[in-house]
Amino acid sequence: MKNAGAIIFRSMILLLIGTVIGFYLADNNLSGNGLNFSLKSNNKINSVLRLVKDNYVDSVNEDSLEGVAVNNVLQTLDPHSLYLQPQRAQSINENLDGGFNGVGLEYQILRDTLVVTQVYNGGPAATAGLLPGDKILRINEKTFSGTKLTAKKVDQSLKGDSLTQISMSVLTANNSMLKTYHIQRGHVDLSSLDAAYMINPETGYIKISKFASTTDADFRDALTKLKARGLKKLVLDIRENGGGYLSAATSLADEFLSKGKLIVYTKGAHEERKDYFSTDSGMFKEGKLAVLIDEYSASASEILAGALQDLDRALIVGRRSFGKGLVQQQFPFGDGSAVNLTVARYYTPSGRSIQKSYKYGTEIYHNEIAERMRKGELFSEQSTLNDSIFKKPSPYHTSSGKKVYSGGGIMPDIFVPADTTINTALVQELSEQQLFTAYTIDQLGPVLNKFHTSDAFVSQYNVSDDAFNRFILYASKTIKEMDSKELLVSKPTIKTLLKASAARFKWGDNAYFEVMNSDDIALKKAVESIN
Repeated sequence: MKNAGAIIFRSMILLLIGTVIGFYLADNNLSGNGLNFSLKSNNKINSVLRLVKDNYVDSVNEDSLEGVAVNNVLQTLDPHSLYLQPQRAQSINENLDGGFNGVGLEYQILRDTLVVTQVYNGGPAATAGLLPGDKILRINEKTFSGTKLTAKKVDQSLKGDSLTQISMSVLTANNSMLKTYHIQRGHVDLSSLDAAYMINPETGYIKISKFASTTDADFRDALTKLKARGLKKLVLDIRENGGGYLSAATSLADEFLSKGKLIVYTKGAHEERKDYFSTDSGMFKEGKLAVLIDEYSASASEILAGALQDLDRALIVGRRSFGKGLVQQQFPFGDGSAVNLTVARYYTPSGRSIQKSYKYGTEIYHNEIAERMRKGELFSEQSTLNDSIFKKPSPYHTSSGKKVYSGGGIMPDIFVPADTTINTALVQELSEQQLFTAYTIDQLGPVLNKFHTSDAFVSQYNVSDDAFNRFILYASKTIKEMDSKELLVSKPTIKTLLKASAARFKWGDNAYFEVMNSDDIALKKAVESIN
């Protein structure tokens, strides 16, 4: 971007005063204590860092200190301008650029042994023939199982430069034989779609987890397959989608709009207004459309939802979105670290900015979702409308004249309250301890072997009370204390998660979401809204 370096430099210099307030600079000299050091440099960040490095009482990690200093400056601008350490910058970019170099599998460490839980289609591990349930005992002819495995150690062993080779000695899923695989690492594609399947003969469901460089291509591929199965209506699920590339959001919006519609525009103090219009290439410009959102739908998700709401193209179902209307651009440094700097705001077609206030600081900003819960907004539409930002007169309207709001996220057309039984502390702990997958690996093999297709498993298998009790007994070896009342409240969710985890283990994400969505009230409302 033009003048990008100058923007960062000016911002840092302008706001550094707070980080060096403890220094008295009457004559631009630091005096006293026998130190001979001048702070005459115009680059105050470098000066302070050099001062600390050369004179601080204890040794410090200079790179870490520099990152903290830069991040503190950026965070005084807004909550989304950030300094990224090299590893985090790489992880974010791999996630949004559609892949990484490695072997292409997911795993769980169970009793100090790496157990394969998913194999990515088309990746090196899948090509070699690895399957969920395989246990990796040796890597590169060295013992791997039983060596105090950690996620970091596993990742270091599995990832590597493209085209390098790794050997694995594997005990197959049914413990019947020991096999050795020689796998050439390569690029592993990551889809930005979690699931795509038919809910009923005419209605399809597509869940998008992020707006990555491959999102539009992933969507078009999924939509083509669903159309071949009779799709005429669509539910698009972007709940818990925290965003990604603006270009990915506009490309996806383009799939639903006729030519020449304003999707979004951006502008900032150093950025002229830029308009994004739809083309004539969309694959779903006519069919009925519902979009699911929640309080964790942010940024690019809100660009999409806001455009489709303003243009009366879709019904928005769920709860008020996060409220992030700022656009970041990444500026990399030579060591792999980077700055994500906010360079513009975005505005929906009606002209509204949905960015919520951050004038009270970063901590309050990020805790705002918890505040919504405290006030009852996640459970009552009226409680949401009682918020001051929705009580003001709104000058914004959709194409048909329906009033919409700015300054605090996208308000859905159809409100669906949060289900308090889904995310109890017990359910969260069972998930964090990976006990659903562990139980599947240890106990559910014979059950899964009875079903030859995911459709048969989803429609015919149910977790009985006896199966539930056996799982709780299994989990109690790890979680020593479980509240009986919470256990009773959480029972339906635990049953669903147990079935869904088993389905994912054998058949992948589509099967998982078919099970999870079977009792999803918001999805049912969305389907009803377009029938």
